Amino acid sequence: MLVKISHVNMNDFNKSNESLTVFGRIIPKYENDKWSYTEEIYSESYEKRYVDEDIDKSYVDDASKAVFFYYDDKDCVGRIRLRSNWNGYALMEDISVAKKWRGRGIGKELLKEGVEWARNNDFAGLMLETQDVNVSACRFYAKNNFVLGAVDTMLYTNFQTANEKAIFWYLKFEEE
Repeated sequence: MLVKISHVNMNDFNKSNESLTVFGRIIPKYENDKWSYTEEIYSESYEKRYVDEDIDKSYVDDASKAVFFYYDDKDCVGRIRLRSNWNGYALMEDISVAKKWRGRGIGKELLKEGVEWARNNDFAGLMLETQDVNVSACRFYAKNNFVLGAVDTMLYTNFQTANEKAIFWYLKFEEE
């Protein structure tokens, strides 16, 4: 069941934030004004977890922002966080599904809700950033018609332990 964030369920925000397995990276290539990529699979994988975040009340009250939770009964097992961006796209700031619930279509349902929210708010499409080492996420976005739009090699250089590149994905809505 998908539910919009409210003052009542705000405390569920970090419940689906669990580790992911890093098993490789994507290698982007820009040629002839078009992005493509290949994958490098590592011989050994490792776990990575994003830090929990505080969610502010603006995501409840501000129409240019939204968070949707996915519940199984009373358990929050997924979330998507969106906001307007300066370039006319909706920025998908985050999407997560609890580890034991991955691979069951919950991410797809959250993404569909994000697309619906973006369309209802007249955005040109959705955009997001993930890391080159999050191959599962990159595969998910590509499978759901996002295209690679940019790579930032400097975004994470201030973090000594992060040997990552920022990958920007875009889903441009068709003109109706």
